[in-house]
Amino acid sequence: MTHPVEGMLLPVTHDLGAFQVRRALPARGLTMVGPFCFVDQFGPGTLDIGLGMDVRPHPHIGLSTVTYLFEGSIDHRDSLGNFATISPGAVNLMTAGKGIVHSERSPQSERDKGAPMYGMQTWLALPDGKEEMDPSFEQVMPDKLPIIEAKGVKARVIMGTLWGATAATTCHAPTIYADIVLDAGGAIPIDAEADERALMLVGGSAEISGEAMELYALYVLRPGEIGTLLSKTGGRVMLMGGVDFPTGRRVWWNFVSSRQDRIDQAVRDWTEGRFPTVPNDPESIPLPETPLTNSDPL
Repeated sequence: MTHPVEGMLLPVTHDLGAFQVRRALPARGLTMVGPFCFVDQFGPGTLDIGLGMDVRPHPHIGLSTVTYLFEGSIDHRDSLGNFATISPGAVNLMTAGKGIVHSERSPQSERDKGAPMYGMQTWLALPDGKEEMDPSFEQVMPDKLPIIEAKGVKARVIMGTLWGATAATTCHAPTIYADIVLDAGGAIPIDAEADERALMLVGGSAEISGEAMELYALYVLRPGEIGTLLSKTGGRVMLMGGVDFPTGRRVWWNFVSSRQDRIDQAVRDWTEGRFPTVPNDPESIPLPETPLTNSDPL
C-alpha cells in the first residue's frame, strides 16, 4: 500500500490586517477536489471594537457556497429575502444555480465587542444538469450535524456521510465535509469514502499516516488509499471531497460554469443590472477588471 498523500498545495495568503485569508483552491495544477472548486480559510483574528466584516452584495451562478465558523458570527442576506445569522457549529448552504446575490456582514453585537474571525468558506460546483437550478438557501443547525466521538477525537459531519453518520445538509452531488478536532494522542481513520479527498490543518498540529502536516496547506489524498489522521499535541483538521466530476468547471470572479459563454453572460448581467437585489442592503461590489479567482478546467 502506498502513502495516502498524493500532493500538497500551499494556499495564497491575503493579509487583511486583523486576520488573514488563505485560498487553497483553485490552484495551479488543481482546480477541484470532488465538487469543491474554491477553498478559503480565514483567521483566527479579532477586529477592533466598532469594526466588522462587510462583504457587500455580490452575485453568484453555478455553485453552492458553504460557510462554517469556528469562532464569531456572520449575518447573511440574499436576493431571495433570506436573513440568517450563522454561529459556530452550524452551516450555511446557499445554492446560486441560475443566479443569486448575497451579502455577508458582522452583526452589531460582534462589532461592539471586537468581532472574532475564524472559519471556512468553500464553493461547491453544481453538477451537470443542475447548474441552472433555482437558487435556494438553508441553514443547518448543529443538532442536525452528527458528531462522531472516539478516544481523543470529536468529528462533526458537515455534509454527506462519514464514519456511518449522515448530515442533514443538502448535497447536490455526492460530497463529504467534516470538522475533526483531535486531542493529544487522538487518531481517526480517513477511509476511501469518496472519489477525491483532501485535508487541511486549520489549528494545532497533526500528521496523516506519519507525514507531518503544514498549517493551512491542502493535502490531496490518493484515490482509494486509506490513511490515519493523528495529533500528538492536539489539532483541528478539515476533511473535504466527493465525486469526481466528469466535466471541468471554469471559475471567474464569483461565477462558476462548465461553459465560458455562460460566465460571459453573467458578467454582462451584473454589469447591466439584471441580477436581483438584496432587500435592506442596497450596496454592491462592482465587477473587477482582474478577479483574484480565475481558473480554467484542466
